[in-house]
Amino acid sequence: MAFKRVVITGAGALTAIGNTLPEYWNGLKNGTSGAAPITKFDTSKFKTKFACEVKGFEVEKFIDRKEARKMDLFTQYAMAVVDEAIKNANLPLAELDSDRVGVIWGSGIGGLLTFQEEVRAFAAGDGTPRFNPFFIPKMIPDLSAGHISIKYGFRGPNYVTVSACASSTNAIYDAYTYLKLGKADIIVSGGSEAAVCIAGVGGFNALKALSERNDSPQTASRPYDKDRDGFVLGEGAGAVILEEYEYAKKRGATILGEIIGGGMTADAYHITAPHPEGHGITKVMELALEEAGLKAEQVDYINTHGTSTPLGDIGEIKAIQKVFGDHAYKLNISSTKSMTGHLLGAAGAIEFIACLLALNEGIIPPTINHFTDDPELDPKLNLTFNKAQQRKVNIVLSNTFGFGGHNFSIIIKKAE
Repeated sequence: MAFKRVVITGAGALTAIGNTLPEYWNGLKNGTSGAAPITKFDTSKFKTKFACEVKGFEVEKFIDRKEARKMDLFTQYAMAVVDEAIKNANLPLAELDSDRVGVIWGSGIGGLLTFQEEVRAFAAGDGTPRFNPFFIPKMIPDLSAGHISIKYGFRGPNYVTVSACASSTNAIYDAYTYLKLGKADIIVSGGSEAAVCIAGVGGFNALKALSERNDSPQTASRPYDKDRDGFVLGEGAGAVILEEYEYAKKRGATILGEIIGGGMTADAYHITAPHPEGHGITKVMELALEEAGLKAEQVDYINTHGTSTPLGDIGEIKAIQKVFGDHAYKLNISSTKSMTGHLLGAAGAIEFIACLLALNEGIIPPTINHFTDDPELDPKLNLTFNKAQQRKVNIVLSNTFGFGGHNFSIIIKKAE
């Protein structure tokens, strides 16, 4: 059977640097940091006192407040970006064959805030198990996809991928595969996360994963800088509308880009640390290039996983050099986590969208907060430090990796 082509026709974003797609893109182009002192809880006893929080989110703009009470914040974020993406794609909802429209979403943690608050309330009580009847439906990750399908009546493939920080790239790659196989006409995909809470910050502090640069939050996320000391926790969501090419063309959709390949591997090494030789990262980019039918020198830009951790940043760059050889010096490479923080399961979705916008605008978003060169990194590489750069962009590759050794790469081509 002949594989179908898969295109992107819409997107929506909600991040610490913008609550809409245009605001997010402006934040990226301008090198804006979303990091600031945490406002959601008292951090006086925490090692890390800052994060990249979403600012000024008004849930009633997207869903009725009564319905919102049945949703954890990560699902509310999902509903907001899907609303924007559907409008951005000009989807004719009343005319769609709903049996051919799916939702494949990603979240690494799901309703952590709900779990935290319900357990805290129980612990503070007399031992009587008085739990909110929506405790479980609010907490479990798959209800984000469930709520999206219920609101819009989409009856096609529907589930949530959970692969830690790679979850939403996993979701987008799965959606691409289902469309490629002709299992649907349209799939809403992306990811959401809302882990800026006591349990989230405390848990990652215990892992020694977070930056503790409390005196300068805005400069704390500094991928590839010699003095990086961990990632900055972020929150938010990103959504994309993926369609089978002929279907999109027939309905007159504006095509923003085409997914042409991807890859997935496992490190099979450690629960949190990257493979020291970068085997899984190297292999996943090779698989993506192979599926896309590309040579390494055809790629223009790589949006890296680039979390601002001492080991992870080095391993990914060395893998890029291994896969791309001399062409690595002609690439633009950047980590947008320097601006948004690390959105965990939603990271891949908003970075996929950053790649899509870079393709359409011919602008490479920067890696901000670079102050001191790391002697372990080749200074001849263009890591797009501190300022956005203009260049012609035809092919982009996005990398996303997760705790447990999950690796995903996905390649987007500029719309013809």
